[in-house]
Amino acid sequence: AGYCVYFCTTEACEMCFSILERQIFDFLGYQWAPILTNFVHIIAVILGLFGTVQFRPRYVTGYAVWLVIWVTWNVFIICFYLEVGDLSKDTDLIMTFNISMHRSWWMENGPGCRVTPVTPPPSWAPEDHRYISISGCLLEYQYVEVSQSALQVILALAGFIYACYVVKLISEEEDSFDFIGGFDSYGYQGPQKTSHLQLQPMYM
Repeated sequence: AGYCVYFCTTEACEMCFSILERQIFDFLGYQWAPILTNFVHIIAVILGLFGTVQFRPRYVTGYAVWLVIWVTWNVFIICFYLEVGDLSKDTDLIMTFNISMHRSWWMENGPGCRVTPVTPPPSWAPEDHRYISISGCLLEYQYVEVSQSALQVILALAGFIYACYVVKLISEEEDSFDFIGGFDSYGYQGPQKTSHLQLQPMYM
């Protein structure tokens, strides 16, 4: 049990560090939908960690349920950036709630990317936005986002497996404790000797 708790705690810490790193870059890119889901995920990881350390199966079960939603979200992000089906990575509504025209931070700051301002900007470009040309990227930004989501899927699957194992372990320990407590409460008592000797009055 102690080894399982240690492993699950390590897994939760790794997940927290990876999602905090992702949260920073989503903030820099003004990606509001990922920011909100990342925040909920951080809370869920903390609650799952608390439930593991304190042996609270309800918290761990809730964490496992959230991991299913988290995997679904990251699979959607992978499909979004790979433009599976009718999805398009240039859609503003999904990632920024149509509040801004920002893209992923990695679009301009990816490895090897060179950003060149285009002057004069096109007539359709908003005045408060700059029009740029990006070239020389060793890895396109959509593949960076896909790799981050793929990492989260792997960590979430591992966390789900160990969350289920922790719930099973806690349930078994609770059942064993209830059995021992019940045995002590209704312990076996040996037959008691009764005396059939009757006292008779003595007359002097």
